[in-house]
Amino acid sequence: MIIEIVILALIAAFLGLRLYSVLGRRAEHEEEPVPTRFERGEGAKAPRAAPAPAPELPRASRDLGGLAPDIEHGLREISVADRRFDLLSFLEGAKAAYAMVLEAFWRGDKDELRQLCDDDVYQSFSAAIDARAAAGETLDNRLIRIEDTVVHSAGLDGRVARIAVRFLADIATVTRDKDGTVVAGSLDDAVESRDIWTFSRDVTSAAPDWVLDETDEG
Repeated sequence: MIIEIVILALIAAFLGLRLYSVLGRRAEHEEEPVPTRFERGEGAKAPRAAPAPAPELPRASRDLGGLAPDIEHGLREISVADRRFDLLSFLEGAKAAYAMVLEAFWRGDKDELRQLCDDDVYQSFSAAIDARAAAGETLDNRLIRIEDTVVHSAGLDGRVARIAVRFLADIATVTRDKDGTVVAGSLDDAVESRDIWTFSRDVTSAAPDWVLDETDEG
């Protein structure tokens, strides 16, 4: 009886091993993916390449929102040509330049204007300073605040990027004669000033500086 049990146990173990080996091999084969005709290349067409995404504006530029299509297009051209361009940083720099140019002009500082403006704008400021000096007049103006700064236009002309910025500012203006007497204006009453200044930069230049190349009333 014991011998029969041992024999049956051996037979069961043998059948179990056989079953395991068969199932194990089948599972291994089932885990191997069967190549499709596209993977084998039988009459398959090569997948079409995805279209290249349109260059995006820098994050800071996209976050502003509300830009007119032509302005957004111009900024996109500039950002593609100059990957370092950041609109928010540019506008902060434009505000600083607006104040620096005005103050340099008011005090007659041609050297500083020479660094901030292109030749045409510099010549206009320089001529106005000379005329003021010839008349014996001085300006005692104050930039009270810059209320708003927005992009008026933007574009890439060859390798030169140009961005026009509209400034809305409050300025107190005072003109004094050679004796220091006030002949126009008042420091107590600020005047709202609307200006459109255009800044330019050669995008191929290693220098990051923009210069003022046009001024207009806005």
